[in-house]
Amino acid sequence: MAEGPTVRQLQYFLRSVETGSFSAAAEAEYVAQPSISEQIKRLERLVGAQLFTRTNRQLQLTDVGKLILPLAKQTMLSIENLTVAARDARTLSGGEVSFGIFSSANSYMLTPLITEFKELHPHVRIRLVGLNSSQVADSVRNGDLEAGLVQLPIDETNLHVGKPVLVDEVVFVTKDPQRTLKHVTIEDLADTNLILSEAHWRSSDPLRRSLVRLAAEAGVDITADIEVEFQAAALDLAANGLGDTLASYYTLMRHETRAVLNWARLDPPYKEEFVFISRASGGMSPSTARFIEIAEKHISALATFSSIQD
Repeated sequence: MAEGPTVRQLQYFLRSVETGSFSAAAEAEYVAQPSISEQIKRLERLVGAQLFTRTNRQLQLTDVGKLILPLAKQTMLSIENLTVAARDARTLSGGEVSFGIFSSANSYMLTPLITEFKELHPHVRIRLVGLNSSQVADSVRNGDLEAGLVQLPIDETNLHVGKPVLVDEVVFVTKDPQRTLKHVTIEDLADTNLILSEAHWRSSDPLRRSLVRLAAEAGVDITADIEVEFQAAALDLAANGLGDTLASYYTLMRHETRAVLNWARLDPPYKEEFVFISRASGGMSPSTARFIEIAEKHISALATFSSIQD
């Protein structure tokens, strides 16, 4: 790539146009006049043409000088905008949070997290994408998102994966209290009208994959009678008596139908571990880093897994 003009050269060029002389430009820039003259000469060598007609009274732009003048102004404006954007992001007086999170987090984490962040940093925009953990990982890896909170396991290629910050447990949920008198086995699940979430991600969702593996080991078949995308929808259907479902404990405890639902632990238990991820190459913005910092505080405030009683 050919060498281009420097910011200083463009700045001195515009100042010379504004003031009409190199001496006045030097005074405005607080430099010696030879510095202005030398940078203009270098700029002229770069573009291969004279930019000013030098008279005793005032500088006059040549045709080439007139041609590049609007381009120089636009370039300097873009540089100024870049500097302002970087400063705003650094001081959190602007910028954007770009973050992905598993969809069920909306039921117990997102509202208080976003509320606190906006109270502290009202001028920072938030783009929060609630997806399956597999897609969040892909979006972070591809650069569409800066970071995310996901459930393990995921494809860790080109990702920085933190230590687990949250542990949840999947429980069996039903409207029938008689079905929750004991822990629920994979054989029990094979003998129920099952409602399963993550319909679009059935082949990559960790829980769905685990059910397939456990069923194969036990020699039974797990087939969903109803498939939906979100755990909240599965819980609504279970509350209407249309079948039984599996849901994260935190999600169940905060769902509006909790009062009419019953639950039991699985045998063997199925725990979910959640971690923060970012691109392995780094480069996270201050806004997103601050969002993660506040998210960690909200996660630590959640009830611990020990609140589940046998």
